[in-house]
Amino acid sequence: MDTSRETAADVQPTPCRRMPVAAVVVLVLLACVATTIGVVSCVADDVSSDLSDQERTCCWEDGVTPAWMSGQLGIRIPEEASDRRAGYKTGQRYDTGLLSFILPSEEAERYTGRLIQRGTEMIGNSHPEEKAYRPAAAFGHLGLPEPETLVQGLRKISLCPDGLTTPEGMYLQRCVDLFAHELEPGTTRMYVRSTIEPSVTPPPVSKVP
Repeated sequence: MDTSRETAADVQPTPCRRMPVAAVVVLVLLACVATTIGVVSCVADDVSSDLSDQERTCCWEDGVTPAWMSGQLGIRIPEEASDRRAGYKTGQRYDTGLLSFILPSEEAERYTGRLIQRGTEMIGNSHPEEKAYRPAAAFGHLGLPEPETLVQGLRKISLCPDGLTTPEGMYLQRCVDLFAHELEPGTTRMYVRSTIEPSVTPPPVSKVP
């Protein structure tokens, strides 16, 4: 008789190990938490994006002209200037005025020289913002790129009227950020941005008959 063979009765089945109920509950809770965090994160991103879009498109005033904006800022626009653009955006704490125009590069040099104090120079933009950069009051509203994203041919300076006695600086009414960008040889676009106390009322929209 072959005793090396095992009968079915001799083979004991391996018992199945069941995961403790507490561990199952913990895993389910962790999965639920992860799912909730993912959903909340997506919703938060969507809300943040919507708010950013609303912030960029909201509260731009109608009726704002380059001539009016020029008077508010005290930035006189040379007669040679072309492609004049302006915008005015209201905010809860402060408003923002934008002004832009194009000058021949030689005239732009003379203009900034009459505006900036002697011995002060405009600097390059060595640390540009990303192309997607959009400040609360963006020049994109005027159909222009943001000057902070430009590097080649861009110079910038901040000016305030206090003590500024240059031929053009004496007219300055508010602190401004001034950018000069040489679009191409011989052509320079000027950008002006200024923070304004929320007490200025833009002119009404002109009605064309």
